[in-house]
Amino acid sequence: MPLGHIMRLDLERIAQEYVVPCLHDIGFCYLDNFLGEVVGDCVLERVKRMHRDGELADGQLAGPSRGVAKRHLRGDQIKWIGGTEEGCEAINFLLTLIDRLVMYCGSRLGKYYVKERSKAMVACYPGNGTGYVRHVDNPNGDGRCITCIYYLNKNWDSKLHGGILRIFPEGKSYVADVEPIFDRLLFFWSDRRNPHEVQPSYATRYAMTVWYFDAEERAEAKKKFRNLTDARKREAPLNED
Repeated sequence: MPLGHIMRLDLERIAQEYVVPCLHDIGFCYLDNFLGEVVGDCVLERVKRMHRDGELADGQLAGPSRGVAKRHLRGDQIKWIGGTEEGCEAINFLLTLIDRLVMYCGSRLGKYYVKERSKAMVACYPGNGTGYVRHVDNPNGDGRCITCIYYLNKNWDSKLHGGILRIFPEGKSYVADVEPIFDRLLFFWSDRRNPHEVQPSYATRYAMTVWYFDAEERAEAKKKFRNLTDARKREAPLNED
């Protein structure tokens, strides 16, 4: 049986028998050893090179403080990539596999219909005790429905290095701690069901995040944004001296 066919069957089974049930039951799930050592190393080396070459910039806040970097709230450095850039073949392979997994979830995601996603956000916490305070990825209906994070940290010891992603599932009496270990792929709902935080990191911590959009909510969000932009343009002459 061709390798591609085996991979397709495996991804389809994982999506339908594990990812979908976990998302519906507890709101999140993760897969370990997703790419394997060799390909995972290729992704890690490319991300390290971006960091080493100074390609990462301070992460910005969304919402009321949109576009503002506040290191006490969010301490990561980031770069947005499509995966087709030179030298990003392993990253592109990773993104293709994640896309297939989400596609195989299909109509089983309930009300969501996914047909596009964001670019990938490469993120580094530099290990100086910074993290990301508790927040919700999509509190206001911007279209994001699934957050997917791939971790790249070898020999990570959370007792020593910190950096845990802590999820506070809505309406539950427990929290879920996810260690950012190498070759781990995490999924969770992006809306108010999953407030989460990145606890302070005391070693260099790498991750890559993509967000999948619900088509209807995304279209509505774009429409609202266009209307708001048009309204501001109409008001602009009134503010001139």
